[in-house]
Amino acid sequence: MDVSEHVISAGRAVLDMVEREWQPLSSGELDQRLDQAVDEILEADLMAKLQTQPPPTSAVFVQLLQSQARVGTHVVHTNTTASSVPEEETAESQEGLETGDSAVVKYITELLQSSKSRARLAGRARLSLSHTILLSLTLLTERVSYRSVSRRFRLEKGNIHRIFFSFCERINMLEEKLIRWPVGKEAVEALFQFYNPETKKEDEEQSVPQVLGVLGHTQIPLRLPIGKHDVESTAPEVKRMKKEAHPDSWVNLELVCDQKGRFLHCRVSKGSDMDRGSALRDKLKQNPELMPSGSCLVARAGYPLTAQILTPYTTTHGTREEMYNKMLEEHFQILDQAIAKLRARFQRLRYLDIGNYDRARAVVLTTCVLHNVFLDMGHVVLGEVEKEEATTQETEGEVDEEGARRRDTISDLLFKNFNSESV
Repeated sequence: MDVSEHVISAGRAVLDMVEREWQPLSSGELDQRLDQAVDEILEADLMAKLQTQPPPTSAVFVQLLQSQARVGTHVVHTNTTASSVPEEETAESQEGLETGDSAVVKYITELLQSSKSRARLAGRARLSLSHTILLSLTLLTERVSYRSVSRRFRLEKGNIHRIFFSFCERINMLEEKLIRWPVGKEAVEALFQFYNPETKKEDEEQSVPQVLGVLGHTQIPLRLPIGKHDVESTAPEVKRMKKEAHPDSWVNLELVCDQKGRFLHCRVSKGSDMDRGSALRDKLKQNPELMPSGSCLVARAGYPLTAQILTPYTTTHGTREEMYNKMLEEHFQILDQAIAKLRARFQRLRYLDIGNYDRARAVVLTTCVLHNVFLDMGHVVLGEVEKEEATTQETEGEVDEEGARRRDTISDLLFKNFNSESV
């Protein structure tokens, strides 16, 4: 790297730091502060009056929040499709969406207030927790810039930056509470069938496992850290990243989801981290009580094959292996759909314009925690499975003898059952 490239990188670092940590207030922003102070006084007065009256409906509550924040209508889409709501939507259906928005704000507010950390969310200007949640959901669910959100919420851009990442940090603290590995009775209730064989009951009990979850991963595109850009390249950022495949231009997201698509395990790592499930494998071996008796996880090729984690055959030699692989592929679609829903709801995951890994990790983990929150509330969106998520062209991961024997036993039973049904 020559002197000019060093200068450019240093300049980017300084600009990034200035934008994050210091933002001078213009006359317009000072006016915004004054307006916001008046809003807070009016809001406090309004809330005092409401305490002496019957509680408002959730739709009215959302309208109050939106009028106090002086923002346009912002709806977190909770319908069962990924398509946008048409402009000619009826007032009745719009009211339903506002009710859902209110429920989301209220639910997340209660989660944050009940968390161990009660520190005030960061931000130069005071902002109510409800407004903070609406602002942060806007940044997560829409492909909008800080500048656009600044105009919408009438806050300076630098302040929004700090408020958003402070919100992510607080949500991250809920990871253990909301992304939990089921144990005991909860784990047994989460099990689902590997397949439904027409075998004798004693054979079924001895050989056919039940599935606790599906293990897999996806990659989130990330802006290259300062100093690792090709300053002479004119190709668009995302296309150049995919072509060059720089390891630090991606964030790895390893997940385990249950049959309903709820995340039971989440691990975020740098793109250069090539570990593929080995940490989880070791944890399961050291803590066998985490897996109910006779249960397993299923994962695509590339993950370790153990007695607890079953993977496909990378080389098939006949119907037996092919049937087994086909059965596993049906389970992999559960994780593919969960990832598609995650991306469809949180549009910011399409490309994280963040050059800092720790902050990128915080954003990704926030979306995973909120994914479970939305599922718990019954809010579902559908997303299109990307081809990259469904790929099976992987080499065999680490194989232990017990895992290989168990895989062969299950594939033999599958083949045996198939032949008995054919007779």
